[in-house]
Amino acid sequence: MTARHGYEQGMFFREANSEAAGPPILFIHGLGESGLCFEHLLNAPQLKGHRLLVPDLPGYGRSPWLEGEPQGLVDQADHLAGWLRRRQALPAVIAGHSMGGVVALLLAERHPDVASGVIDIDGNKSPGDCVFSSQAGQYDMDTFAAAGFDQMRARIHDNGYEDTAQRGYYVSLRLADPRTYHRNSLELVEMSGRRDMARRLAALPVPAVYIAGVPHGASAETHEMLARARVQVVSIEPSGHWPFIDQTTRFLDELAHILTRS
Repeated sequence: MTARHGYEQGMFFREANSEAAGPPILFIHGLGESGLCFEHLLNAPQLKGHRLLVPDLPGYGRSPWLEGEPQGLVDQADHLAGWLRRRQALPAVIAGHSMGGVVALLLAERHPDVASGVIDIDGNKSPGDCVFSSQAGQYDMDTFAAAGFDQMRARIHDNGYEDTAQRGYYVSLRLADPRTYHRNSLELVEMSGRRDMARRLAALPVPAVYIAGVPHGASAETHEMLARARVQVVSIEPSGHWPFIDQTTRFLDELAHILTRS
């Protein structure tokens, strides 16, 4: 089945299996990414029973850059909740990668009617997870937009010669608004520094699972905090920060297993 593309409420989006009877799944991409990173999942037989929704957040991917103040993480969560209500895709399983895992947490906390479960894919929980956001945070916004973002993208481009996931990341970064990237980076660093998101994930009123890329994904501190909070962790290895790219079949099988139990 070919995914349908559309544009709605300031977001470009992809939709597959629109008539499926199972709970909808909303995939939320990470910092600087776009829904492009999930496109290879849309025709997966493991997910054919679920309506799949994959937006590009405002300021990212094929969604337009915002005039004025870029959206913060809470803004993004609220925006997605309103979009899901408008599309009558309720309640949905919220699957967020990296920054998207943070947005998924905020969405489920602020809009419990929208979420039937949260699948956090290598999302930020501690400062050691802020690999790219901490780099952006070294600049003020104007300097980052003028030069810092290009320097970061050049490094990721070079990493892509040996890392398939970062090769795809570079493509999405070419489309991202540097101001939105910078604001969201500062928020990720600040929220990760609180070290409370593992506990908050465990406290959600809906089932929550953390999918970790091992050994090159979430930090050791994050794994320790998840264990203390008694969050269920599914490890996919060998993998880096993008387990759904590094180990696609294993990721899909684990995701399908999680969905049958949710």
